[in-house]
Amino acid sequence: MDALDAGADDYVTKPFGVEELMARLRASMRRSLPTDERASVTTADFTIDLVAKSIVRSDGATVHLTPIEWRLLHELVHNEVMLVTQRQLLQHVWGVGFENETNYLRVHLTHLRRKLERDTSRPRYLLTEPGMGYRFVNPDREPAG
Repeated sequence: MDALDAGADDYVTKPFGVEELMARLRASMRRSLPTDERASVTTADFTIDLVAKSIVRSDGATVHLTPIEWRLLHELVHNEVMLVTQRQLLQHVWGVGFENETNYLRVHLTHLRRKLERDTSRPRYLLTEPGMGYRFVNPDREPAG
């Protein structure tokens, strides 16, 4: 119970069966799927379909991402406008134990910018907060309300 009160979504106790663990993992993954309202993101330069895992540029060209690039982009888009720390990204994309591998982020964010940004020297969408993390910003998004 303490784990749930501390913020955990679920837990298993020992001993547990592999079938139960797999069922709980599938349920957790279903809960983390994007909702209909966040199933796609449209900017002036591209549209991201998070469910179909596809990106189409405004000129109709398809953008191909690696699995790591998809996980990074999904994490940033899912937390749109919010700062996602380097540690969070490394843990969510590469896993526990990679928290200090910030060079991984620099390399893969550079690749994402080359694929998505018009001018990689002045990114509009994938912003760096030096020493802290990254954020996805959609300057073309209609204000809520």
